[in-house]
Amino acid sequence: MRRNVTPRGIRFIIGHEGLKTKPYLDARRPPILTIGVGHAFTRSELSSGKVTIGTERVRWENGLTEDQCMVLLDQDLDIAENAVESLAPGLNDNQFDALVSFVFNVGVGAFEGSTLLRRIRAGALDEVPREMAKWIRSGGAHPPGLPIRRAAEGELWSRD
Repeated sequence: MRRNVTPRGIRFIIGHEGLKTKPYLDARRPPILTIGVGHAFTRSELSSGKVTIGTERVRWENGLTEDQCMVLLDQDLDIAENAVESLAPGLNDNQFDALVSFVFNVGVGAFEGSTLLRRIRAGALDEVPREMAKWIRSGGAHPPGLPIRRAAEGELWSRD
């Protein structure tokens, strides 16, 4: 059975990503057109003007409903959840939620080659918050929310 972020983890991610029903430019450099809870549009979605939500192709130009944004988040989280479960199995719920939040934000590729993952695999779980705290840049920029998010992820990771 596939593992999912807990409802508390979903609230945590939304709290740090925000939920925007209209398209917006994110904080990366260069900015990327995004919608919902951190869903960066693919080239295909940009060119077609549609995003797949469940089994439907939905026009996004005038925005999405909150329910559509939540389904899109669930779809997007699948990637991070699968990566965390396969690369770092055996975590408790708080650790899993914190790491999925982290991977959702930085991307699977960055996580796969990270010292953070090496520390987890070595069993140095107490070092994870310190490793997370190093990830405060986005495309060369220093968004002010990233240190706050990393500290919160580290705190969530460390909860019993």
